[in-house]
Amino acid sequence: MSMSHLYGTDGDDGVEMENFEVSDWDLQNEFNPHRQRHRQTKEEATYGVWAERDSDEERPSFGGKRSRDYSAPVNFISAGLKKSAAEDVSEEDSDEDEKPVKQEEIPKEFVPKKLKTGGNFKPSQKGFVGGTKSFVDFGSWERHTKGIGQKLLQKMGYVPGRGLGKNAQGIINPIEAKQRKGKGAVGAYGSERTTQSLQDFPVVDSEEEAEEEFQKELSQWRKDPNGGKKKPKYSYKTVEELKAKGRISKQLAAPQKELSQVKVIDMTGREQKVYYSYSQISHKHNIPDDSPQQPLGKDSKPQGFALPELEHNLQLLIDITEQEIIQNDRQLQYERDMVINLTHEIEKMSEVLSHEETAIRNLSKVLEMVEECERRMQPSCENPLTLDECAKIFETLQDKYYEEYRMSDRVDLAVAIVYPLMKDYFKNWDPLKDCTYGTEIIAKWKNLLENDQLLSHSGQDLTTDAFHRLMWEIWMPYVRNIVAQWQPRNCGSMVDFLDSWVNVIPVWILDNILDQLIFPKLQKEVENWNPLTDTVPIHSWIHPWLPLMQARLEPLYSPIRNKLANALQKWHPSDSSAKLILQPWKDVFTPGSWEAFMVKNIVPKLGMCLNELIINPHQQHMDAFYWVIDWEGMISVSSLVGLLEKHFFPKWLQVLCSWLSNSPNYEEITKWYLGWKSMFSDQVLAHPSIKDKFNEALDIMNRAVSSSVGGYMQPGARENIAYLTHTERRKDFQYEAMQERREAENMAQRGIGVAASSVPMNFKDLIQTKAEEHNIVFMPVIGKRHEGKQLYTFGRIVIYIDRGVVFVQGEKTWVPTSLQSLIDMAK
Repeated sequence: MSMSHLYGTDGDDGVEMENFEVSDWDLQNEFNPHRQRHRQTKEEATYGVWAERDSDEERPSFGGKRSRDYSAPVNFISAGLKKSAAEDVSEEDSDEDEKPVKQEEIPKEFVPKKLKTGGNFKPSQKGFVGGTKSFVDFGSWERHTKGIGQKLLQKMGYVPGRGLGKNAQGIINPIEAKQRKGKGAVGAYGSERTTQSLQDFPVVDSEEEAEEEFQKELSQWRKDPNGGKKKPKYSYKTVEELKAKGRISKQLAAPQKELSQVKVIDMTGREQKVYYSYSQISHKHNIPDDSPQQPLGKDSKPQGFALPELEHNLQLLIDITEQEIIQNDRQLQYERDMVINLTHEIEKMSEVLSHEETAIRNLSKVLEMVEECERRMQPSCENPLTLDECAKIFETLQDKYYEEYRMSDRVDLAVAIVYPLMKDYFKNWDPLKDCTYGTEIIAKWKNLLENDQLLSHSGQDLTTDAFHRLMWEIWMPYVRNIVAQWQPRNCGSMVDFLDSWVNVIPVWILDNILDQLIFPKLQKEVENWNPLTDTVPIHSWIHPWLPLMQARLEPLYSPIRNKLANALQKWHPSDSSAKLILQPWKDVFTPGSWEAFMVKNIVPKLGMCLNELIINPHQQHMDAFYWVIDWEGMISVSSLVGLLEKHFFPKWLQVLCSWLSNSPNYEEITKWYLGWKSMFSDQVLAHPSIKDKFNEALDIMNRAVSSSVGGYMQPGARENIAYLTHTERRKDFQYEAMQERREAENMAQRGIGVAASSVPMNFKDLIQTKAEEHNIVFMPVIGKRHEGKQLYTFGRIVIYIDRGVVFVQGEKTWVPTSLQSLIDMAK
């Protein structure tokens, strides 16, 4: 393996020399996790990159060669001996120290400014202002190492020539040292700041200000050179100033107020002094200074006036007076605030008093009216109270004394006054004879006594609503007695009675009457009803209850249908009484239950009747046909069409074929065809199956006319049959068009197009709307198409839509049909 990337060859002696420059191999293998690593020592594990290493460990040795000392002199120099690298470096350092730093060599921006008091670094700048010194030699010592420090710094975002830190706010050059001239303390020889520190931290070093501050502090420790006493300065305060001081100190908290009254002993001076608050300590300098008593000398003169006890007492009196002034001012302000508060309280209490007086007057009047009612209710009273007069009194209470009336206990008041009058009013009342008796007066009492806050009508609390309690305890017993004696088949009087009271009595009382009193009577009567023997039809005494009871009658319908089905077992269609009994129940029963009842009990009987029908063109008996057609409005069109397809049209077409095979008179056949067709209603004729049957008859007649080429043919028969066929087909088409136009008009009248989103945008949407109206399932058949058109299921019929035309799947081909015919087929 060639190590030329690590070692070079000396041209003279061929000795391998190690190259300390950072090469590409160094950069690649520095971050190579698979490079060879020497075993880490304990010192390296402890200190990391700061661990001391021998020069031999800088690079792994190869071939056991001993590393050479490259700092030693080089041999074979003709000009003489060369100094070692260490001696050269020491000489260069000594030369640099001897060179004085000239003022002109320092740039202007590095000179500290007078007004700056701190470092001139700003968060927005990328480094120190003074950091412009050349950084070419920075880290030059790394040429003797691998340079790992510089590489790690660069990897972490360090840019040469800029400071460290997030915003490069660190110093650029290392800290320089400055040697003092002697062995004095710090600052003894003036400022020790270097040129670099002035560049990095251009702060102010004002010697003048420092000297002034020093002299000022020094003067405080010296005695007055004049040796005389200071002239005392007196401070005077007015009463207003003391009051202002008291207002400010009034804002102190409770603990601080307590501290302001603490006795304080001051022992900081030559003599002990007593203060009665901490605030006096701050003003002790305002008192004339007590100069220490000097011993009497030869030149000294005795003081003419020295009474410290008197001065102390005077000062004490002054302090006590100040405290009294402040206290009196505070007390005066407190009394003024108290007067204002009491004034507001008097105003409020006067308003409350006037309101209470008004309430007392109103309650007194209410009490007088109530006592008057009680007096007139006594049996010995000449002018007894009536229910109408009592209602007028309660109206007066509600109008003039609304608040008192609402706040009072109306339940107890009504029980004491109204209930006896109400009992007397309904004493001789018969609800079935006079159903409207008392409705007006009860409606009036409803407005007076009913609690507006009770909105729930189920489970009423009778103790909170006077009207509900009145109706339940006074009015309801009369109703129970009447219903117990009432016969369900005589329903007119009871229905009229409840209709008259439905808007007066509470809803929960009406529900109780219908559920607990009326329905059990009707249920028992239905169980006893026999449709074969009873002359009164059941709908005459059940249907009048529909507006009041509605869904409550649903449990009665099932036994009624069972009894009717048992009665129809031996019924024949010639008996029209069955239709009279069943017809009123068509709109009462649900459509599904009605259709099931008809299919089970009526349709089989009609089929048997059609089987008995004999079709004879020469002598036709139509009674059986009329019996079946008479049920057209009772049974569905699909059921009727099914009967005709199964029991009528096969015989009818067979008679037509046999008639055409015996040299018929085509005019009679035409009249016979049109006569039978006129026996059916338009709704039946519009059904596709009925159309197919009549079209089949026309096809049979056309084939009969066209096949009789060699035999005798009635003159004009072929033309007549062709004209008849054309006329009938045109009528069918016109009828379908008219039906579709009528349906569109009905949809417009019903307001289907009110919302723009609900307007059918195409024929498919129209079919979907009609399917929803008739409860028919309309959905696409997944994966099924006919000639590229999507197939749909309309009920049990498969259809597809092509250019606004519906095609229905027939036996052999797809047949176009109208929308109404499609609906009839789906039903």
